[in-house]
Amino acid sequence: MRFSAPPPIPSRVAASIKLASSSASVNSTFSWDDVFSIPQSGAATEDRSSYLQGYFEKVQLCNRGSEKQSEFLPFVIEDQIVGFIHNGFAEKLRSFRDVFIFPKDKLYGSHFDDYVSLNPMLKTPEQRTSAVGNVVKCLGEEWIPGIRHELFPVTSSFGAPTFFSLERAAAPYFGIKAYGVHMCGYVERKGQKHLWIGKRSQEKPTYPGMLDHLVAGGLPHGIGCQENLVKECEEEAGIPRSISMEAIPVGAVSYMDIDGYRYKRDVLFCYDLKLPESFVPNNEDGEVESFKLIPIMQVAEIIRKTQFFKPNCSLVMIDFLFRHGYINPECLGYLNLLRSLKNGDCS
Repeated sequence: MRFSAPPPIPSRVAASIKLASSSASVNSTFSWDDVFSIPQSGAATEDRSSYLQGYFEKVQLCNRGSEKQSEFLPFVIEDQIVGFIHNGFAEKLRSFRDVFIFPKDKLYGSHFDDYVSLNPMLKTPEQRTSAVGNVVKCLGEEWIPGIRHELFPVTSSFGAPTFFSLERAAAPYFGIKAYGVHMCGYVERKGQKHLWIGKRSQEKPTYPGMLDHLVAGGLPHGIGCQENLVKECEEEAGIPRSISMEAIPVGAVSYMDIDGYRYKRDVLFCYDLKLPESFVPNNEDGEVESFKLIPIMQVAEIIRKTQFFKPNCSLVMIDFLFRHGYINPECLGYLNLLRSLKNGDCS
């Protein structure tokens, strides 16, 4: 099948999740005082049949628009599906005939009469990167806002050959699979885990002022996961290589989110790093406003009860809660929530 359906969620929470997904608005002007005002409770003191509802809502916010998948054309290179492009956005590409072609074939599961590919004259990754990059430049901020001048690899799956490289901001408009590294940094005090949480700069082009875990970054072309994590640790939190090399890879989460012409198909590699009690993060690249060390149970309640966290960071934090035993099988929907952390094509 072209798309995989997400696992079912308990019927008792489905209606409220639908409401939250359609009407939620995020206010990023909250303060740390607002964050620390969230009351702590926990599964032991709440109805286990509804305790996970807030987590399901966060997963749903990262997996919107599944009913709109039929509006997208497959993006095919060398007989491999590498992305999905909205029919409306594809219309913008049809005028670039020396770069894009639209073969008439439903072989790849298109709901239309054609799919998107690259001109066969563009034979090498370098030629394709240059040609598509010029198209992105021509479309400009009007159609692809937030140009970062950072290239992501275009590939059919992780570790497969790279067909070409694409401007990061354009990735969701071409529906390519994008990968990132996300790290939870924690400290143990008197037997209790505390997480370092960052508040994003108000100058960030995406999700300004929202909460983030300690370190995260997209995986650009030409760098491995560990090396990228070490780089991001230094830039975002001032963590020296001697410490960041101790980060442990613990798995991955994935999601598929459709919003207008944008189709995000992201896989986030998750890492844990136990930090010395004496360590205090220091942002080096201006992307983080400030950090706070917060008890894990309070972080859990912030995720469950608010939309303070950047949406995909909530998935990584929920995964952390599973792995460290803060979400348990006694809660209704445990396995469904666990499966939902890989709603996307995790390949």
